[in-house]
Order: sequence, then C-alpha cells, then structure tokens
Amino acid sequence: MTDKYRTVLLFGAPGAGKGTQGKMLGSIPGFHHFSTGDMFRNLDPHSQIGQTFLGYSTKGELVPDELTVELWRKNIEAQHTLGLFRPHHDMLVLDGIPRSAHQTSLMDEHIRVLGIIVLEAADPQQMLTRLRRRAQREGRPDDGKESVIRRRLEVYAAETQPVLDCYPKELVHRIDAIGSPARVLERVLDILAPIQESSFPNALA
Repeated sequence: MTDKYRTVLLFGAPGAGKGTQGKMLGSIPGFHHFSTGDMFRNLDPHSQIGQTFLGYSTKGELVPDELTVELWRKNIEAQHTLGLFRPHHDMLVLDGIPRSAHQTSLMDEHIRVLGIIVLEAADPQQMLTRLRRRAQREGRPDDGKESVIRRRLEVYAAETQPVLDCYPKELVHRIDAIGSPARVLERVLDILAPIQESSFPNALA
C-alpha cells in the first residue's frame, strides 16, 4: 500500500450505540465500516490465529497490540482485494481500533485520520437507564447493576482518553448518543458528510 487509508474513528461508551451507528454508516455509499469485534468473532477457532486469540481471550487477557494490528491489516487488505472496500472511493470507518496509544502509533503507518466521532450521553442518567434495559432484554442481570455499569463506563473513559490525546483536538467531534438511531445518525452525518465530500471529490462527482 502506498497511500494511507482515509479514515474516521468511531468511539462510544457501552450502550452508546456505536455498533448500530457503524453498521448504518457502512450501508451508505462511500463509507466502509470495519469492526474489530466482528473480526475477532469471525475467526475460525481451529485456525492458528483463532487458537492464538482463544489463548488470550479465555484467560481474560487482551490480545497484544501487534497481533491485533497485523490481523486488522490482513483483513482490510483482503476486503480491498475482493472489492468490498475501495480505498479511492470509500471512507474507512474504524470501530474498535486503535484501542491504545501503542496501537495508535502502529496504525499510523496505514491510516490517515480525518475525523473522530465520540458517541456520548449529554445526560449520563439516560445512559444508565439504557444499559439497564439492555441488560434485562439480553438476560444479563449482572450487567444491569449500577455499580457494574459505572465501572464499565470508567474503564471505557480511561482507555479512550489516551487514544484521543494522540490526535489534534480539532479532529474530535463529540455527538450526543441519546435519541433514536436515525436521529443520532443525522448528527453523525452532519460531521462526516462534509469530510467525505472534501476528501473524495472525484469519487462523489
């Protein structure tokens, strides 16, 4: 690859609807959504890389940064080869990577970050309510406990801020995640549509 992928990073606290927004963006022409969560879930557990991943996940350990980035690189190149991702026409929307300052430095070889969307709740209490309802709906009562929810939000904030600090502040756009998926998508596109138009003028002509 001689050119870096033109990329938008998507961040969101637990319950913010990051996965939903990523999938919706990926259905719009000119955007390509890539989720590292899906990447790991789709690994063949019998393959060498699948076995390596299971070796970490079953112990509750994080997959090393170098392995995560290398796996991402191979996946995105495969999608490019198959024509699923067209770098000269599609803005790459990354969901779940980079997750650390070290991953940020490793990814810098491959991507040029044009913007960062951070989904968050203007009213934290509404986020707590949303997570409780999701826990009940999915049959995970422990995840609905306020102490558990608050801890997950704290961990997310602690992990996310060092990554955001690696980029210029003007690239970071904080979006209110409360509302219908369509309404939140409207807010996201208010930010991303101008970036897409200025970054891919020939593709959109």
